[in-house]
Amino acid sequence: MRIGFYTRLALNNIRKNSRTYLPYLITCIVTVTMFYLVRSLSLNPGLEFVSGAATVMYVMELGSKIIGIFACIFLFYTNSFLIRRRKKEFGLFNILGMEKKHLALILFLETLILTAVSLGLGLIFGVALDKAMFLLITRAMGNGATLGFFLSKRTFADTGILFGILFLLIYVKSVFTVGTARPIELLRGGNVGEKEPKAKWFLALAGAAAMGAGYHMALTITNPVAAVSYFFVAVILVIVGTYLLFTAGSITLLKLLRMNRNFYYRTKHFISVSGMIYRMKQNAVGLANICILSTMVLIMVSSTSCMMVGMEDLIRTRYPNDFGIYSKETPSRNEELFSQIDALCAETGVSVTDRIRYSDMNFTVAWQDGEFVTDSSLVNISDPNAFRLLEFIPLSDYNAFAGEDRILGEKEMLFYSGREKYARDTVSLFGTDFRIAERLERFPVEGRIGNHVMNSYCCVVREEDFKELAEAAGQQTGESDLISTYYGLDTSADDEHLNRLYAGIAQAVSAYGLNGYVETRIGSRASFMSLYGGIFFLGICLGLLFIMATVLIIYYKQISEGYEDRERFAILQKVGMTPKEVRSAIHSQVLTVFFLPLAVAGIHVAVAFPLITLVLKLMNMVNTRLFLLCTIVCYLVFMVMYVLIYGLTARTYYRIVRR
Repeated sequence: MRIGFYTRLALNNIRKNSRTYLPYLITCIVTVTMFYLVRSLSLNPGLEFVSGAATVMYVMELGSKIIGIFACIFLFYTNSFLIRRRKKEFGLFNILGMEKKHLALILFLETLILTAVSLGLGLIFGVALDKAMFLLITRAMGNGATLGFFLSKRTFADTGILFGILFLLIYVKSVFTVGTARPIELLRGGNVGEKEPKAKWFLALAGAAAMGAGYHMALTITNPVAAVSYFFVAVILVIVGTYLLFTAGSITLLKLLRMNRNFYYRTKHFISVSGMIYRMKQNAVGLANICILSTMVLIMVSSTSCMMVGMEDLIRTRYPNDFGIYSKETPSRNEELFSQIDALCAETGVSVTDRIRYSDMNFTVAWQDGEFVTDSSLVNISDPNAFRLLEFIPLSDYNAFAGEDRILGEKEMLFYSGREKYARDTVSLFGTDFRIAERLERFPVEGRIGNHVMNSYCCVVREEDFKELAEAAGQQTGESDLISTYYGLDTSADDEHLNRLYAGIAQAVSAYGLNGYVETRIGSRASFMSLYGGIFFLGICLGLLFIMATVLIIYYKQISEGYEDRERFAILQKVGMTPKEVRSAIHSQVLTVFFLPLAVAGIHVAVAFPLITLVLKLMNMVNTRLFLLCTIVCYLVFMVMYVLIYGLTARTYYRIVRR
């Protein structure tokens, strides 16, 4: 037979199976488009001319790798639905005289057609949307962008190589699946019955243990450094626990429902529960996948949208003043430098609305059993939760910038704890006990404390105690310049005058040879926007990709089960079951477990909320209320989408079964 015959046969097969192939093809095209877009942005030379280019290009590079890995896993998974659905068709071809090599040729041509269409349309859409995405991300970064058109040979090559290899591996797996099966097995396809699964108590307990361990980490970790270190460990434990509990726990749940006579012995419940028990092995994996993907969507979209919505709040928290000068010079040199800066403000016509000035000192201490330990040899230095940062401010400076008139006794302090609470009433440092006279609810320079990676505390002490602590800390650390002076300025100037003033201050500081550095809110905004704008764009892309994966898994799950249940419901209708009872049984079957992944995803997000909050605080997002609001809104929107998906798939399922 000529190759043209097999080509027409391959095209005809795709057309006849359009109900299953079309969603798969659309998914392939969208995945190719997203990979091309993110990869193209990571290589776009236009980003080199905007602020924060290196950061956003690194984020896009990382995002392209994540999408590539996800594409491999997801397309392999969805392709298994297609092959399973078509086993009977291949078995019929085999019995009619086609050899396995002919089936392999048909599969090759079908794969070649799908690859050509996916890559062709995906690249066309990618090129068409590339400029729009570039403009969008530069706008998110707070930069302008010139019009232009960018085509990268490397991007085309990377996209073609990745998906070419991926579709080749999918083809090899499909040939292996069809080639190793006997004709009778292919004819029976997915209609092979399963024995009633037993309740797997060991797996259920293992799943509960893994889930409990992941939840325990999320709820008990209070150190942001530890939160980052253990975040992926907790995620893996929760994923493993989710799969095991869905696999073993769902069977147990259905058997418990069967034991409930009032629930089970009703027409719709009897049909749905008994049918799902025998198919729960394949159901459980699909439901677990939906749950994990839903959780990823909710966490990514809520956290990235929170950072973008609260960007200005975030920047103002991190940079409480328009200008901040950090100096470790002597008091006389500080006076000279700060006078020069005041003169520069007057020369440039910038009106200073507020000034803040204070001395501070910070050093790292060990953390053991909820207590500060100045001897770090007593703790495990490899433990990310083993250290804390203490920052000290003299009482006179605190009273000056806070506008208060507090008085402290000897070895007393005002104590402020940022992210983590301190339970004791005394602080022991270098053999001296300091009594906490008052715990402060807020601190005027809270933004600086929140900028530290590790958990930090701020202590206000008398000038005499401040000098003694500086001397003791210097002897232990070997540092002679622990004390620094901060000089902050707020102005009413616009961005143009602020940039001009910043250039003048930077030049003066450089000529002065300052032992310290200068930071400005307007100058740091670009780097913040580049980082968080890139993360937001990537989060939206991955969120859309995971939503698409969730929809497709639900769709294929309903389609495959619909074809399997069609003959069963046909027999039930022949023995007297009405169409209304069929529809009721279908809704019962779908509702019994369909909304379980959404509920479990909500629990996952709720438990992960404190851990994600700590990670966001490392990125200076301390507005927990805003993050909570974004999370609730994202969950409600996702729930509405989930209900719409349920309505569409349940209708498709019913149409298949009713035929």
